[in-house]
Amino acid sequence: MAFDLPYRSVPDMLLQRIAATPDLRAFGSPAPDDSGPIWLTWAQVGQRAKAVAAGLHALGVGREDRVAILANTRLDWVVADLGVMCAGGATTTVYPTTEPEDASFIVADSGSRVLIAENATQAGKIAGADLPALTHVVLMDGTADPAAAVPQLTFDDLEIRGTQLLEEEPDLIERIVAGIDGDDLATLIYTSGTTGRPKGVELLHTGWVWEGVRQAEFELLRPDDLQYLWLPLSHSFGKTLICGVIHVGLPTYVDGRVDKLVDLLGVVRPTLMCGAPRVFEKVYNRAVTTAQSAGGAKAKIFTWAVRTGREKVALEQAGAPVPGGLAFRYRLAEKLVFSKLQARLGGRMRVMVSGAAPLSPEISAFFAAANLPVSEGYGLTETSAGNFVNRPGHLKIGTVGQRLGDLECKIDTDGEVLLRGAPVMRGYHNLPEETAAAFTEDGFFRTGDIGSLDEEGYLKITDRKKDLVKTSGGKYIAPSHIEGLFKALCPYTSQTVVIGQARNYCVMLVTLDPDAMAAWSVGGPLEGKPYAEIVASPEARAMVDGYVAELNGKLNRWETIKKVAILPRDLTIEDGELTPSLKIKRRGVEANFASEIDKMYEGTLAEI
Repeated sequence: MAFDLPYRSVPDMLLQRIAATPDLRAFGSPAPDDSGPIWLTWAQVGQRAKAVAAGLHALGVGREDRVAILANTRLDWVVADLGVMCAGGATTTVYPTTEPEDASFIVADSGSRVLIAENATQAGKIAGADLPALTHVVLMDGTADPAAAVPQLTFDDLEIRGTQLLEEEPDLIERIVAGIDGDDLATLIYTSGTTGRPKGVELLHTGWVWEGVRQAEFELLRPDDLQYLWLPLSHSFGKTLICGVIHVGLPTYVDGRVDKLVDLLGVVRPTLMCGAPRVFEKVYNRAVTTAQSAGGAKAKIFTWAVRTGREKVALEQAGAPVPGGLAFRYRLAEKLVFSKLQARLGGRMRVMVSGAAPLSPEISAFFAAANLPVSEGYGLTETSAGNFVNRPGHLKIGTVGQRLGDLECKIDTDGEVLLRGAPVMRGYHNLPEETAAAFTEDGFFRTGDIGSLDEEGYLKITDRKKDLVKTSGGKYIAPSHIEGLFKALCPYTSQTVVIGQARNYCVMLVTLDPDAMAAWSVGGPLEGKPYAEIVASPEARAMVDGYVAELNGKLNRWETIKKVAILPRDLTIEDGELTPSLKIKRRGVEANFASEIDKMYEGTLAEI
């Protein structure tokens, strides 16, 4: 490959960052009492990463040898990943929620020589599996089991071994890094796929370096930022952000405890945070339901403020000036309402980025109205996650922004988005036929997404090609569009799934947010009742039906939802209904709730 990049590899980028700013803050982790971050400088991160690299080298890890990481997002994950690459190896990422069967498959299929597991429970997922390439298991937490079938050591032991080796060969890592090329394998990420076994996506150093450099070109990341990184580092979205952090040098607090996110935002006070749409949906739900439950003047002021903010945003999106009177009303709305939401997110948020799944334009407009614009972006595991994004200050709601750098994009005759460039994968591991099928004859990757480009190069994604629904009446429907509309209308929603393929009308499965519903029930006969009882109540049904009626008023006749089933629980990763990045696995949902779907199609409705 011939790309104009300032680094040969991710380790080269890391060594240059350490040399440039050794004493600046690099990565933070939670204090034991959650009082705030404990920070490592770039020099300290480099010292640990080199020790891990040398330790892995001592275990026999060499160029492009795979090392699997099976752990939650934490600082040790970052150090382990950097150590693997500095040893010349390639990180195989395994989601911490992966079931034992799939975890064993990934470690086996990747040919990983070492597994770095968070603890004995995660390591136990591969117990008894046939893993001829695996020579060692490293535990981040806990003690090594001397009786384990595969030799174990702790993460501390690994660093100690590496440190001892570096005392004998101080320049070992620099020599290894000098031999790493951009075309070398850096990461093997297994797609969570909706059917069959996951496929290993081979991502190269050049692609990750390209990602890091491109994120700085329009100030998505800045050296004076402070990032809160909670995303799964086993997912390409989290990985691409780490590359941007190294290139730019901004401090990043790493903490994968999603249940602590809201509380710690006020402690960490970040200026930058990226997330999946579900996080922004939950913030939206909480803001709207809190205002509604307050009632009276507070609810009226909130509604007025949102209406004022949306009016201002609509003018800005149209490129029209904001009249003085509206600007005055907006300043008042921000003081009375939006400042409280801004404070809840730490009070310093400069940029928020949404990716991994579609974000409802209506919810995006709400955040823009609150002066907390969300820059929606787009990318796939196969294309190193970051391909398009809305630039700060140039948000076009309803799009995923403009392309990064010199990435090539074109729209195929059937509307499929095609991509070509440095961040695109080398191929699927050990799957030559699937790899060939994923590319056009002229080397463009087939994304599987349907979209369009406007005159300014902003990309709009309509839906997944395979998710488009064709009714028995021959009408095409985009489920994600309908689902996004409903989430924006009903602030009690958690997940929605539109069904209609080869049917004569559309129905919808709905799950409701437990926290929002608990607040909704306060003061009524359902207060304090179990979640399943609340959502099964006639009152909840009437509430949802009201929002469905409002939804149908915004849809074409053939898109309208004829029946709805409120499910007794939320969708989960463990039940095969969501991917680890929180995308809906439609086949899994339809299989698990087949009886509920069948009931909605009992009897007859006129063909639409």
